[in-house]
Amino acid sequence: MDTINGIPAHPLFVHLAVVAIPLAALLAGVGAVWPSARRRLGIVPLLVATIALVVTPLTTSAGEALQQKTAPNPDLVRHAELGDQMIAWVATLFTLTVLWWAAHDERILARVPRRPSAQVSRTITVILAVAIVIVAVGTLVMVVLVGDAGARSVWLH
Repeated sequence: MDTINGIPAHPLFVHLAVVAIPLAALLAGVGAVWPSARRRLGIVPLLVATIALVVTPLTTSAGEALQQKTAPNPDLVRHAELGDQMIAWVATLFTLTVLWWAAHDERILARVPRRPSAQVSRTITVILAVAIVIVAVGTLVMVVLVGDAGARSVWLH
């Protein structure tokens, strides 16, 4: 999808991406380190991470189409490269969010025939929490880097 109503689709999708991706990272991170927030948030982090997972490749695909119609410059090349990397960050955040949700949702745990011991469960929780925080921070950094390169490619060239 190159255009929407005659306007390049990339800048339109970017608006959704720059909301959904950081929000997914923040919700996942908060839910991982704050148990009462995790209970209140419920499935919301997973839903937002799903939106981020869908919108990211749409944004990069529309960006690649727009890149073909734009004069090349080093910032645009960097923006495109970082945008491609963003897909992996968001996919990893989504995967960890799914695992976190599955490990803490009683409806899912009730279907597990043999639950892990309390110690194993705590270990899984700590490992997932650390991984989520690391990936959430990395994802937020990537949003800034991708956005900065994109802005530079438009406004400085």
